[in-house]
Amino acid sequence: MAKKEKKEKKEKPLDRMTAKELREHALTLGEIVGVHGMNKEELIAAIKEIKGISDDRTKVAKTVNVRELKEKINMLRQTKVEVAASETRSKINILRKKINRLKKRTRKAA
Repeated sequence: MAKKEKKEKKEKPLDRMTAKELREHALTLGEIVGVHGMNKEELIAAIKEIKGISDDRTKVAKTVNVRELKEKINMLRQTKVEVAASETRSKINILRKKINRLKKRTRKAA
């Protein structure tokens, strides 16, 4: 009896892969740094950039990056501490409200 040769698996489209599969695929490429810290959208974008695939779809709405929002929150917290010593209560309340709004946006983005 002749052994059946296994057919090579066709590669799934990047959009259909899970984040774990995308990380493994990115590690095999070897040119992407920080794979384990990326989410699915970031992994897809990085892999497409390495392979030279252009993304034809243009998103109308701007995607919100949670990391950028959290960086803004940390910066506002630092300024709030600096302002607390010298400025009036109204400026502190303004910063507090901005931080609160950004925290709500991070929850919606997640």
